Amino acid sequence: MRVYVPLTLPGLAEAHRTGELGTEPLVAYAVTPALREWYLSDDIEELEYAALNRAALASLRRLAADPDAPRRRVVVAVDVPDGAAMPDPDRGLDPAALGEVRVTGPVPLAKAAAVHADAADAEDDVAAAVTALPAADDGDDDAQFVVDGAEDHELLWYATQEIPALVHLA
Repeated sequence: MRVYVPLTLPGLAEAHRTGELGTEPLVAYAVTPALREWYLSDDIEELEYAALNRAALASLRRLAADPDAPRRRVVVAVDVPDGAAMPDPDRGLDPAALGEVRVTGPVPLAKAAAVHADAADAEDDVAAAVTALPAADDGDDDAQFVVDGAEDHELLWYATQEIPALVHLA
């Protein structure tokens, strides 16, 4: 099963150093039944793109918690064994948790298929989105517009061999 793990550049650097993507249970995003129902598509590529975008939003939240991290969203696409990633049954109906899964067991960085990250030209919009996130969460439409502005930047695709160059940015 393909899951999308939200990180920051310092988080990616830590994963590169340790060889693992965090501690379990690891929060990630995947094509879940709730995400399928919400997105209303049977196209697996569209559904995976939706899961990637959910992980990008979670990366934005991680940036909000780390004021020293470079303002670039980072998502690692990794394949885990079937059954290793399960939705949280207590959050199944929570719109904020669409596509969210908990991954049990170690998740080696070596299992990563790719890394998706913002380009340098996204930093100003991502920084503004991080600042606007609390107000957007409180229902402020103008702040939500600013948060959505970060989504206007497509995450770039990086091969796993490019991780050392990415962590150098941290």
